[in-house]
Amino acid sequence: MEKTALAHYKAAMTAFLKMHGLGNDFVVFDAREHAIDLNAARAKAVADRHFGVGCDTVVLIRPGGAEVDAGIQFFNADGSESESCFNATRCVARLLFDERGLTRVKLTTKGGILVCSDAGKGSVMLDMGPPRLEWRQVPLASEVDTVNFPLDVGGTVLPASAVSMGNPHCVLFVPDAQKAPVAQLGPKIETLPFFPNRTNVEFAQVLDQARIRMRVWERGVGITLACGTGACATAVAAMRRGLVGRKVELLLDGGALTIEWREADNHVLMTGPTATPFRGRLELDKL
Repeated sequence: MEKTALAHYKAAMTAFLKMHGLGNDFVVFDAREHAIDLNAARAKAVADRHFGVGCDTVVLIRPGGAEVDAGIQFFNADGSESESCFNATRCVARLLFDERGLTRVKLTTKGGILVCSDAGKGSVMLDMGPPRLEWRQVPLASEVDTVNFPLDVGGTVLPASAVSMGNPHCVLFVPDAQKAPVAQLGPKIETLPFFPNRTNVEFAQVLDQARIRMRVWERGVGITLACGTGACATAVAAMRRGLVGRKVELLLDGGALTIEWREADNHVLMTGPTATPFRGRLELDKL
């Protein structure tokens, strides 16, 4: 019995890191030096909280090049790919800071190139550039004013905002985020034909000019403790409506993020912490 067990653990294993930003958690694989065969089915198995490692998003770090320090690929918990994940991007940036002694890195994703800087005290600031606000950029199925438009959800019309942060977001402003029907409305809105690529859904309560309480239904994942792109989308939507100033604190289920939309260059900046609870090795073929 003992020999069999020892032989089992001599099988080829793939290293991973478990990381999170405010409880928005990731399994991170590093494929910069050695290719890792990660597809939708394997990513879904890794993300499974009962039969895999468990996470909101599976992250694959790829080689960079002359223009960027590394590339990142994101898989949602259901195996689908996401264009962007800002909390995961900040986690990868922290890895590169610690690995290379850097204070600034440039990373490429399907949602665009992102620049991250060391903000001190373990925090990372991400510059995602300008938000995408035109309805075709989100994308939406038809033309609307993305600042505020009527969204038909099964016969009930809700006022909504739409923003792309490299991935699509639908923001609903509610009187009480804690009591918002996230689990009920989130999956319905995510899959509406009005959102051709599906959408993330944010339920936001403006507390004052500098604070927003937000909860999120992530596309391909479900309810999560935090969402970096969702926090940015919510802040931008609130700023476009004149509900808050140009720099706000987003209070999420897992903690707080600081979001600034600079007037000087139209860039959106997000600052928050990252953490690495553990690292391990697994057999991808056995999941």
